[in-house]
Amino acid sequence: MTDLASTRERALAALREQTIELPSWAFGNSGTRFKVFGTPGTPRDPFEKISDAAQVHAFTGVAPRVSLHIPWDLVDDYEKLAAHAADSGVAIGMINSNLFQDDAYKFGSLTHPDPQVRAKAVAHHAQCVDVMRATGSKELKLWLPDGTNYPGQDDLRDRQERLADSLQQIYALLDEDHRLVLEYKFFEPAFYHTDIPDWGTSLLHCLALGERAKVVLDTGHHAPGTNIEFIVVQLIRAGRLGAFDFNSRFYADDDLMAGAADPFQLFRIVYEIVRSNALTPQPWDPAGTGVNFMLDQCHNVEEKIPGQIRSVTNIQQATAKALLVDREALTAAQRAGDVLGANDVLMDAYATDVRPLLAELRESMGLDADPMAAFKASGYAARIAAERVGGRQAGWGA
Repeated sequence: MTDLASTRERALAALREQTIELPSWAFGNSGTRFKVFGTPGTPRDPFEKISDAAQVHAFTGVAPRVSLHIPWDLVDDYEKLAAHAADSGVAIGMINSNLFQDDAYKFGSLTHPDPQVRAKAVAHHAQCVDVMRATGSKELKLWLPDGTNYPGQDDLRDRQERLADSLQQIYALLDEDHRLVLEYKFFEPAFYHTDIPDWGTSLLHCLALGERAKVVLDTGHHAPGTNIEFIVVQLIRAGRLGAFDFNSRFYADDDLMAGAADPFQLFRIVYEIVRSNALTPQPWDPAGTGVNFMLDQCHNVEEKIPGQIRSVTNIQQATAKALLVDREALTAAQRAGDVLGANDVLMDAYATDVRPLLAELRESMGLDADPMAAFKASGYAARIAAERVGGRQAGWGA
């Protein structure tokens, strides 16, 4: 049996190193395809988005990067935006491209039959790489919405060949210390087939590109019942798990707060990360950033900054529980064929109330033990509601 005191100290040490990247778009107005609800104090530009994201880091201590989305976060001076982030106590993280809001992409972007449309999509990524250089970002994230609605609409193999060629062009744009992370999604917006529908397709393209191409796993992008932690294991074994997009789903890609729908699934996923020693940067990662824990979600009915704080703390709780698993006891039970005993070891860790441990962690970092209560008491929400009057509020797609 593992000594509990030493396990606890190792858990605290690992939790001090954990970081979680925030999405700029989570701080804008969002909703469903029926209605987007505005709220007082919503950011009106990328500078205000970063200011709000910095509040999450200020109260949790583990969210030091903000991911941008181009063109949603277009500004005239990205060095100025990066300086604003630094002044706010955070840095620019991943740069996300957009291939789903241009009329030219009706029948595809990187897979489109027309080479001029494909060239337009590649050129957009050149723009994103320029933003990376100006902000100090090291990661370009690509989610491909391409697909078809009807059998025979396009040639499936030809689309894969076009995609491979387009990705090679984008990969060639990157600097030596950059990496490309390639996302996949089971369905939507296409209804018959999606060009990158699963981790296997994403992995095949990454393997063809090179060592600095890795897979992004969005927890909402799978068929119901998919064993996501198994995918995590396989991608780590291959050294190709680049990042997570953490969120929760009940039905499809709901983009709810991480851990809201199935906290046990979040625990199982994070346990495989911990078990594989992939919580911190690994030697196989040329960019030196390890597996990037990132949020990808929207806040339709809840307040945005508190929603991000809740997601961060939910991931922290899942990580703390995963770190408290008695690995020696678990291995012994597994090798002895003790099915229930092995399950008990995992469930004991999952049932542990880690909130006092995380409160101790925060206090040791000079933070309030309760990030949510501290933020609410800060008066920041009321202040930005009073200050941000006029202008156009940021939202999904803006």
